[in-house]
Amino acid sequence: MTSPFIVAPVVEGQGDVAALPVLLRRITAAIDPSRPVEILQPVRSHRSKMTNTSEAERYLALAMAKLGTADGAVLVLLDADDDCAATLGPELLGVCAAIRPDVAVSVVLAVAEFEAWFLAAAPSLRDRRGLPHDLEAPEDPESIRDAKGWLRQRRTDGLGYSPTTDQPALAALFDLDAARAGAPSFDKLWRDVERLMAETST
Repeated sequence: MTSPFIVAPVVEGQGDVAALPVLLRRITAAIDPSRPVEILQPVRSHRSKMTNTSEAERYLALAMAKLGTADGAVLVLLDADDDCAATLGPELLGVCAAIRPDVAVSVVLAVAEFEAWFLAAAPSLRDRRGLPHDLEAPEDPESIRDAKGWLRQRRTDGLGYSPTTDQPALAALFDLDAARAGAPSFDKLWRDVERLMAETST
């Protein structure tokens, strides 16, 4: 029997706490629909603490403690914001490896934020969550610093954008292939999940 894929996420925002498990279930089902998946309750950390080595160690240790003795993985997801994902990501990955080199770990920085992945797949969100029927993706979704604001400005129902409700709802709806094509950081998430599943399979 195939072992379940168990992942302990570390996330930044309250919306990520609800949205990332939804997204991970979709990605893992697309990669290997036959493999059971268990997404543990995400550990939430303030972003500033994850860029401080000693604080990062504490939050990563909490995630690894959730795994216990299980052969699982830790996935850290943060918004890149104004930082260079290609620099900060490997730095945090090094911190993880120093704590528990025996645990499969991934660090993904959404450029510039999680919602940019929705922008990359914007046509798939037409007429959903108050978005217009003719919604188009911007030319470079990951260059938009305020993706939440971009979504809010385009809503036609007069409502704002709520990360705690809209983010998980959109995570269940957006086209994954379009996001991979239009947002390199989302493609990295996909490839990292694929790698973690391979490393923890028995």
